[in-house]
Amino acid sequence: MKFSLLSAASVGVLCAAMSAAALDPIVIKGSKFFNEKTGEQFFFKGIAYQPRTGFKGETMDPLADTVGCKRDIEVFKDLGINSIRVYEVDYTKNHDTCMKLLEDAGIYLMLDMPSPKYSINRKQPYWDHDMMSHWVAKVDAFSKYPNLVAWLAGNEVANDVETTPSAAFVKAAIRDMKAYLKKKGYKTPVGYADNDDMHIRMNLINYFNCGDKDTRADFYGVNIYRWCGDETDFKTSGYEDVTKNMTDYAIPSLLTEYGCNLVRPRTFPELKSLYGSDMANTFSGGIMYEYSEEDNKYGIVSVNYGDSKVEKNGDYENLKKALKDAKPKTIKSADYKPSGKDSVCPKSSDTWLVKSDVLPPTPSAARCKCMMDSLGCTLKKEELTADEGKAVGEAVGFICGKTSCSEISYDTVKGNYGNFVACDPVQRSAWAINKNYLNQNKAKCEVKGADTKTVGSPKQEDQAVCLKEKDDIGNVGSPSTNTGDDKNTSGGSSKTSNNEKEDEESETGSSKNASSPMSVQPLATLLASAVALFYLF
Repeated sequence: MKFSLLSAASVGVLCAAMSAAALDPIVIKGSKFFNEKTGEQFFFKGIAYQPRTGFKGETMDPLADTVGCKRDIEVFKDLGINSIRVYEVDYTKNHDTCMKLLEDAGIYLMLDMPSPKYSINRKQPYWDHDMMSHWVAKVDAFSKYPNLVAWLAGNEVANDVETTPSAAFVKAAIRDMKAYLKKKGYKTPVGYADNDDMHIRMNLINYFNCGDKDTRADFYGVNIYRWCGDETDFKTSGYEDVTKNMTDYAIPSLLTEYGCNLVRPRTFPELKSLYGSDMANTFSGGIMYEYSEEDNKYGIVSVNYGDSKVEKNGDYENLKKALKDAKPKTIKSADYKPSGKDSVCPKSSDTWLVKSDVLPPTPSAARCKCMMDSLGCTLKKEELTADEGKAVGEAVGFICGKTSCSEISYDTVKGNYGNFVACDPVQRSAWAINKNYLNQNKAKCEVKGADTKTVGSPKQEDQAVCLKEKDDIGNVGSPSTNTGDDKNTSGGSSKTSNNEKEDEESETGSSKNASSPMSVQPLATLLASAVALFYLF
């Protein structure tokens, strides 16, 4: 843009714009967020941003839709927000334009690490090299932006008692992604967002704030939809109880989603408590769900992908006013003395199906490749069709119902994780197929519905050697935490570690071990669906 003359007012506007563009880093001290340069306390005044109407394609990415960004950032500025939460992006696309526009508007980004295809499944949890590599690619793509304020490693993954085993895999993912961020010199914190389920919430709150600091969440988010309309208040909504749950918490907490829509238009009375004396000393603000009106009817505007038009509804002005009136009392970083306490890890019980002091292993592509190189009977293809995946899953389920598959299995209650539980579904399936091959004295190498092959002289004779391979962070390998006795090598030595556990992609099925209601079900009921589901994406 060319200027022939700059008035004093123009210079002021230009300087203000330049100042707004240089967003300061937001850092954590104790249970609060602070501006690293000014020392001012930071409260999230955000909105969930994932427009879906009119989208055509495979991966939704509002930060790659420049038309939408230019349209919506003007609305963001009018609303007075300082942050957005985005759930899904395509990290292979260019986001420079949108991220710079957000930065210039003084808006930070909270981004979820998972995507629909590469996320920890609550019923069939696993954490492997393939999933981690996609998370790493997203981290690398967005860590260059100064207005990236936080990562979320999971959103409402465990949402009832039966799905609490998934929490172990989320925490393992937090451990590994924090290690990767540290290795790369990135400083963005990694958190988790829960679903406020009354039966498991305290266990989750304690679990992600206990144990080694390298494995804990850096902050904790609560998705809450209890405060519905003006007739509800701080006490009757349950917000008072939620606030008590987080008192004396050692890490920051915030509402990663809020905005009950049972009464519309919404007036957002909860913001008086969230940013007032009721909650501001405990919570660091929140993210209102959500920006665009979709089928679930939570939006404040109607927009379409690639279209510059915006239609505001009755909620819009109410949120704008509530945010404008929100003036939390702050404290300077230098004056703040953290007093939060580390949580005590929850013990395994009928309502918490996790041994809290043991986590699934860090993925290791090298370990899994070494294991594959030891097999005398394996699958011909590394990628299966949906039909082949279903056939392999059923076969492996049958095999592991007849023989021990603890090397590719896990039991979160006992804290047992097999040495190859972090390998991908095809690799774990190949391990089981080879186990069956050895059990039959190498008489048959076949799976109905999928092509297999025999390997006369495998490159690796001893799977125990594979355990020494480095993991994907670069740590020297070591056995996983299990006590079993699987012998599954193609040669005659049958040497292997005695550490074993269940399938990382497994789903809790229908027939639990009668003597231990918290044990994982036999793989006969697990992999038939797990492998097939993986390849249906």
